[in-house]
Amino acid sequence: MTNASHAAHRPRRLPAHSPEGRALYVGLTGGIGAGKSEVARLLAEHGAVVVDADAVSREVVAPGTQGLAEIAAEFGRQLLASDGALDRAALGRIVFADPVRRARLEEILLPRIAEQAWARLEAVPAGQVAVYDVPLLVEEQMQDLFDVVVVVEAELETRLARLMQRGLSREQALARIAVQASDAERRAVADVVLSNSGTRGQLADAVDALWIGRLAPAAD
Repeated sequence: MTNASHAAHRPRRLPAHSPEGRALYVGLTGGIGAGKSEVARLLAEHGAVVVDADAVSREVVAPGTQGLAEIAAEFGRQLLASDGALDRAALGRIVFADPVRRARLEEILLPRIAEQAWARLEAVPAGQVAVYDVPLLVEEQMQDLFDVVVVVEAELETRLARLMQRGLSREQALARIAVQASDAERRAVADVVLSNSGTRGQLADAVDALWIGRLAPAAD
């Protein structure tokens, strides 16, 4: 898909100076299995308002939505469970094996996700921290939309082990990693890189340092 459809529901570019009259916008990203969801959880514990792109993506294809109707029309009603919900695992098997069909899915989903997500970010009160947990930040060239871009990294074997614990085969996990941006591409747009190849305690310490040193509202 092109970036234009996603950009239709977001600001063109944030000012280079620190925010006045709005929340601090933080873009949080990382490859599948790197652990950005854990970083999002830790930031929420510090008081950040987290908007989760994956959670929004589930909402825009809930039963009865236009998003789900378009997916069923495009990919087949066999992807609908008996209760009318989308079988996301079955859809994933289709789109991760076919770049053309994956692009078509993105054309359906990304504008809807962007519209919902940016409305929620913009609703966060001034002086607070608004975190957008979004896997495709680099792929969609969204880095200029944030005051701070945080990238979470982990070693490849660590990521593979986590994904296999979720039920993917090694081959499926490698295929999903391959279609995402590389670590080098993410680092190129990062303001902060967090390593998540160690213990949870080490990650928590790194997030504490990030909050205190870069994100915490002045009143903290």
